[in-house]
Amino acid sequence: MQWRSLVLGLLLLRLGLQALLALLPALAPGLCLRRRFPFPFPPPPGASHWGSLLRRGGDGGGAAAGDEYERRYSGAFPPQLRARLRDAARGMFVFGYDSYMRHAFPRDELDPLHCRGRGPDRHDPSNLNINDVLGNYSLTLIDALDTLAVMGNSSEFQKAVKLVIDTVSFDKDSTVQVFEATIRVLGSLLSAHIIITDTKQPFGDMTIKDYDNELLHMARDLAVRLLPAFENTKTGIPFPRVNLKKGVPPDSNNETCTAGAGSLLVEFGILSRLLGDSTFEWVARRAVKALWSLRSNNTGLLGNVVNIQTGHWVGKQSGLGAGSDSFYEYLLKSYILFGEKEDLEMFNDAYRNIQNHLRRGREACNEGEGDPPLYVNVNMFTGQLMNTWIDSLQAFFPGLQVLIGDVEDAICLHAFYYAIWKRYGALPERYNWQLQAPDVPFYPLRPELVESTYLLYQATKNPFYLHVGMDILQSLEKYTKAKCGYATLHHVVEKTKEDRMESFFLSETCKYLYLLFDEENPVHKSGNKYMFTTEGHIVSVDERFRNSLWQDILPGEEDSAEKIKPNELKAVNFSSNCNRVPDERRYLLPLKSNYMRQIDRMVGLI
Repeated sequence: MQWRSLVLGLLLLRLGLQALLALLPALAPGLCLRRRFPFPFPPPPGASHWGSLLRRGGDGGGAAAGDEYERRYSGAFPPQLRARLRDAARGMFVFGYDSYMRHAFPRDELDPLHCRGRGPDRHDPSNLNINDVLGNYSLTLIDALDTLAVMGNSSEFQKAVKLVIDTVSFDKDSTVQVFEATIRVLGSLLSAHIIITDTKQPFGDMTIKDYDNELLHMARDLAVRLLPAFENTKTGIPFPRVNLKKGVPPDSNNETCTAGAGSLLVEFGILSRLLGDSTFEWVARRAVKALWSLRSNNTGLLGNVVNIQTGHWVGKQSGLGAGSDSFYEYLLKSYILFGEKEDLEMFNDAYRNIQNHLRRGREACNEGEGDPPLYVNVNMFTGQLMNTWIDSLQAFFPGLQVLIGDVEDAICLHAFYYAIWKRYGALPERYNWQLQAPDVPFYPLRPELVESTYLLYQATKNPFYLHVGMDILQSLEKYTKAKCGYATLHHVVEKTKEDRMESFFLSETCKYLYLLFDEENPVHKSGNKYMFTTEGHIVSVDERFRNSLWQDILPGEEDSAEKIKPNELKAVNFSSNCNRVPDERRYLLPLKSNYMRQIDRMVGLI
């Protein structure tokens, strides 16, 4: 009897301890309990101790038995690990940038497998994948300028600016896409000019001796060469391409995408307001209003391809990815930067229509039953589903939702794209959510998921997003690092590489990863207000961009001249006002583990 009583007592004691351990996360979420876990795959060179840092943790506690998601992601993120990840992100940029300068400059891009430069494809003018982007103007160097400043490398920034001033000319017989030249080249020249002339110099001494606004003059020269795209168009929507020396080619296509024609206002508006010349903002704003006037009377949605002469929608798909993405982004960012209330009104209408017609799944991200929220591609006139794929560019949208304070919905959509990343170690260009497989399997080092991860971390300060950034950084090091830089993945399943490193890898992907882990960066600590363009170029949000002298000639301004006041801007753009995520969830998962598991199951992870 005594033996049986002893066994029964020990059994009851064990059950009691298990019950107590199971209750601990609910009773004391601030204890930051989480599993100590090793790397899912070897860390990149120079970071061999990241796993040991996580195992040490800094919170003094192991994880309670139970949920694997809470064990992996919840809890504080060790500051030593964060510092090493910051340095690894900087090292990634330096390796890519130095490889370009050593093997490719002054050509536009680096071929990282063969360690050589790449320019326009003169032998095949129809190779738009190359020729739309590469204009024979040292694209990668220009696109990377403000990343050098954000990382505090004043000597290389000054050297690079001087190289651009001394060696780059836009008087080239190159036919380029107006959109790509605007966001990659014009935007970077303006960003670097703003950094150089900032009297506060928050990133260190980025001034250039005897600087005489050369970058601003170069920006104007380029923009003037793009202006012919806005001529001889019956709708005011620009031609998609222009020759920098000769103007619009005689055989130019009359069809353009919504994003390409409607995402020029930020860069053209900045240029106009710096120069005091309304021309550039006027043509860009006219294009936006022309597109807006063509939206469906039934749904309020826009298509993705339009004829610039007739205004007829050639592509009737309405979605958030390729062809549409940055149009919505720039409606909001133009309002943030310039304070024109009509931009906000257009964005609010667009966002409401997106929610009504593109959003599928349960109403709330973190509550209720049903499928997780997902934004699909629909017919612009009927709102009916057109296909069952989404593309990687749509991963920008959670970041845009952060800017308007819709953080809860951003959390869910971001989790879906992160689940796809976990499955493949990259984002396929197009993913079929019904087949749970890539439709278009390449990954060209795109930044959109990193961008949304960074902005969600800024809004929530949840360490989960630092874990996401670490996963992305590891994947890039493991699968895309090449002999002389980082290479496009030709196939995310097979992990085969293509010999191309697009310029946005340095201007965006590396920058957002670095800022995610650099808590003390002047972007976060200087007291200045900043906004990122769609190419990741940093611009200051200040009074000079909210003042213009030409309200009487901008199209439609007489009806909506009301501007945002400087003290109202914070409610739109800054994470301190994104208060929909409760404080008690700061060190817990942003998405409940059962919903995270549901998303992982949807993409075939489990």
